[in-house]
Amino acid sequence: MEEFKKSELNEVKRGINRALYDVDKINAILDAGFICFVGYNYNGKVISLPMSYGRIGNKIYLHGSGKNRMLLNLLECKDVSITVMHLDGLVLARSGLHHSVNYRSATLFGKLVEVENLKEKEAILKCVVDQMINGRWEELRPITNLELKRTLVVEMTIETASAKIRNEGAIDEKRDRHLPIWAGVIPIKQVSEYPLRDHLLPEDIKMPDHVLEYYNTHKSNS
Repeated sequence: MEEFKKSELNEVKRGINRALYDVDKINAILDAGFICFVGYNYNGKVISLPMSYGRIGNKIYLHGSGKNRMLLNLLECKDVSITVMHLDGLVLARSGLHHSVNYRSATLFGKLVEVENLKEKEAILKCVVDQMINGRWEELRPITNLELKRTLVVEMTIETASAKIRNEGAIDEKRDRHLPIWAGVIPIKQVSEYPLRDHLLPEDIKMPDHVLEYYNTHKSNS
């Protein structure tokens, strides 16, 4: 079992019983989603933005326009921190201070570099699209060299990381456990509804297998 070495940067200080440093388990959290939150400092102001991402090995890839303020800023400072989080449930306790959520989160730290080779950029953009819905890239019209040149692609090497997972019920004070107040967990999950055709789509174009497969995998079973 490979683990990230704990340091002052990545070591979890609160809720250490929920902390994980296992590389495979952190990668599983990353692969379960495609939206991350990226923090950066711009002219002394701290800003956090959601971004789509792709993962290949120990690399995380982001992309934007060639003038993307955040990516240009991060390339200048080199260091980056990224967080991915999945909400799994609302935890309702008997007191307000003990309300919580069940979740899986991973925070990554590493260095950022620009990817300039056009073939590498194309492979990375395929990774980002397929992270959202597997098999999508092969159905698309080929990306052009002009589009590749206008797109800023950056690569983050995960140097260290940590994760936290909460998956349990309410944790109340002993004196509150017998109060006549409902407590428990409301499970939360992201589900897909049946895909909607674009209004310009000709009737003879059928829904591709990868779209139907995604729907069937993520639809509600209720």
